[in-house]
Amino acid sequence: MATIAELRGREVLDSRGWPTVEVDLRCHDGALGRAIVPSGASTGAAEAHELRDGDAKRHDGRGVLRAVAHVDGEIAAALRGMDVADQAAIDGRLIELDGTPNKSRLGANAVLGSSLAAAHAAAASQSIPLWRHLHRLVERSFAGVAPVPNPALPMPMTNAISGGLHAGGNLDFQDVLVMPVGATSLAEALEWIARTYRRLGELLSAAGFEGRLVGDEGGFGPRLDGNEQAIEFVVRAIEAAGLSPGDDVTIALDVAATHFFDGHRYNIRRGGQRESLASGDMIDFIDRIAKRFPIASIEDPLAEEDWPAWTGLTAKLGEKLQIVGDDLIATNPKRLQRAIDERAANAALIKLNQIGTLSETLDAIRLARSAGFRCVVSARSGETEDTTIADLAVATAADQIKIGSIVRGERLAKYNRLLRIAEELN
Repeated sequence: MATIAELRGREVLDSRGWPTVEVDLRCHDGALGRAIVPSGASTGAAEAHELRDGDAKRHDGRGVLRAVAHVDGEIAAALRGMDVADQAAIDGRLIELDGTPNKSRLGANAVLGSSLAAAHAAAASQSIPLWRHLHRLVERSFAGVAPVPNPALPMPMTNAISGGLHAGGNLDFQDVLVMPVGATSLAEALEWIARTYRRLGELLSAAGFEGRLVGDEGGFGPRLDGNEQAIEFVVRAIEAAGLSPGDDVTIALDVAATHFFDGHRYNIRRGGQRESLASGDMIDFIDRIAKRFPIASIEDPLAEEDWPAWTGLTAKLGEKLQIVGDDLIATNPKRLQRAIDERAANAALIKLNQIGTLSETLDAIRLARSAGFRCVVSARSGETEDTTIADLAVATAADQIKIGSIVRGERLAKYNRLLRIAEELN
């Protein structure tokens, strides 16, 4: 049994140049685990609390030295001597130590960094890949409740055109993404994605748009006339890549509708004009888009508290489309249970920092699986070189992984990690 000897936090930078928390956890046997916590720009109200310093003299108030101090102090003292492989006990201690519903006292960034560093150290102590250790945790978590999946590579869901809070509000929809459903291997899937991405850049440039301007997650960020024009460009790019839209490559949308919902109506741009849509009209709008384009998945098509509309949309489109709850569910088992009970979606987006510990994330995945929901493991817009989510997606046999585009180092680190895992699986 390897036991925890020490934890050390530090303030590092994410892909947007904002501070975030990195945690080193070392065991008495010398094993080292290191994890870096991501940060979102488009965040749901139900997400765990990311602790920031608020000192305007440093990083415009977004420093994380308080969270780092919690790692070095209270958290290190509480975890010292614990079995590093007992993830459930470690996370239980972290939750108890924080003592708040949303981890606002210690900060979800301090708590999650410590939780994930423990998992990395446990894998290192056993001299096994992280995905294999995580699968052992899945076996324990799922036993007797949900079928235990065999480790498997997820389908990439990759940004092509970005909008919303990821690209300065150039579009209402947050992302238009591609899924290479016809590819026979991960390597082929990534080659198709890269080829489509290059053709898309060429098409945008030829049409006079910003063919090299990208958003936070690496998707192109052109100032188009509207959401449907963005989808049209992606369909044309798939064809220009010599692939078949709908057969080789399908489209996924991240609508992020909460961000253009005023509490009563959806204020959206269509055909160059602003329209104010009631919930029923928004459902009809999504339905028309889904019929017009080869769309397989739609994330957050409605606002996070518009629950009756979610139920209505899922009843109308759920047999044909993957309806993904992100802000709706926030990787929170209580909100996920409500979505299951009300049939308000049929898939859950999984983000570790929305809930704040690895064990709670596995709880959410287990609950989703037991209800027949699909799972999409996702990165955040403020990412790092940390590749934990690649191993998590494989260990839980996630249906898809949403990393970002096929450019930018913090994204490619995860795609390349998946390619290495593919060799290990074979």
